Amino acid sequence: MEIFPFAPVPEIATIALLMTIFRTAPLFLLISLVVAPLSAAPVVTITTDRPDALYAENETVTFTIKAQDGTTALDASTIAWTLSLDGYETLSSGKGGPVTGSLDRPGFLLLTANYTGADGKVITAYGAAGISPTAIPPSMPAPDDFDDFWAAQKKALAAVPMTFTAEPHPLAAASDAGLEAADLTIACEKNGPPVSGYFAKPKEAAPKSLPAVLWVHGAGVRSASLPTALGGARDGFLSMDINAHGIPNGKPEAFYKALTEGELKTYRFDGNTDREKIYFRGMIVRLVRAIDFLTSQPEWDGKTVAVIGHSQGGLQALVAGGLDERVTFIGSGVPAGCDHTGMKANRIAGWPKIVTRLADGSYDPAAIEASRYIDAVNFAARCKAEAIVSVGFIDRTCPPTSVYAAYNVLPGKKSILNYPSMGHASTDEIRLKFRQALLKHVGK
Repeated sequence: MEIFPFAPVPEIATIALLMTIFRTAPLFLLISLVVAPLSAAPVVTITTDRPDALYAENETVTFTIKAQDGTTALDASTIAWTLSLDGYETLSSGKGGPVTGSLDRPGFLLLTANYTGADGKVITAYGAAGISPTAIPPSMPAPDDFDDFWAAQKKALAAVPMTFTAEPHPLAAASDAGLEAADLTIACEKNGPPVSGYFAKPKEAAPKSLPAVLWVHGAGVRSASLPTALGGARDGFLSMDINAHGIPNGKPEAFYKALTEGELKTYRFDGNTDREKIYFRGMIVRLVRAIDFLTSQPEWDGKTVAVIGHSQGGLQALVAGGLDERVTFIGSGVPAGCDHTGMKANRIAGWPKIVTRLADGSYDPAAIEASRYIDAVNFAARCKAEAIVSVGFIDRTCPPTSVYAAYNVLPGKKSILNYPSMGHASTDEIRLKFRQALLKHVGK
């Protein structure tokens, strides 16, 4: 089931491998990010004095750094380290260890350690600790006209007839004989991209008998996922997986590569100084139209709509929950798009780092203002749906400070999965826990 957005960078691929190796052993915040192949390079680890890596303000956090080549311990006294405010502001630096630090306010400490091997290659490891993370507030309030702006967007969308085309898709697996699927295109905004995805459901379901689930994608340019849509249908849902850009599905890889290197190359920044032109505005509107379609199906139970995604998909899940009252459940994994204005509170912002820095070192005020209308924090504060969220404490793409800023304002039933040794990832364990929470939500 392909719902993880980013092709992992080498460091993240390595930590995923290490976590698999040590799955049955106590992690104690074991963190290893090895740039060279695992079998050819030493392993650098960072541990804290608490397994959950959670502390209160002004409590001392102690990090221990170790380097090992196979079973041989290496000299860690020369390892250079930097302790920062979740990667935003350097607090201290030095060599060797142990390293201690504290914060007098809610936030995250990030320890970055660099070991230079005999071959000159640098191995980087991360360790982190949360300081009263459930008390991290948003960096800025929502704009005064936030609700009016999005009400106008929804009104304009409602004026566009919900016409669609559905091309039946053959199913290869005999075990799916009880399902049906289609490649779906749904008209959305005038002169804008459609909703584009795969829709699947159990055959011959009774009217008003099925809950609905919408699967949304992380960053990048790709087709919708038929396996994901089918997975939801197997669980007894009206299930739709949409791509993030309203582009055709099932095309050769070269098609998506051309878009990635062409018109969608800079989509994450496009229109970032204008709330009407900012790229994510259209992506958000397509969420509402996808929900329009699901809730128009005669089999919909009239009660349940779930939205699940990771990274950019986690952003979309939070947005859908806050924008559309029909949404009753969201699964938001390592969500992007949180606290774009973090710099206004002297802290880090999450991907896509949409607020650009100017030549004089200041941040573009127009981008700051526009970003507030697409900030997941502001949607989260309006989300009454049940929510499950995941966060990696060493995530450098969607840093934990930004994730918690959104999680903390969710007003409804909610839970968060803390992973102190995880970077930017959507693991099998997280996907399983999201699925279990969804099934429990609908009483399955």
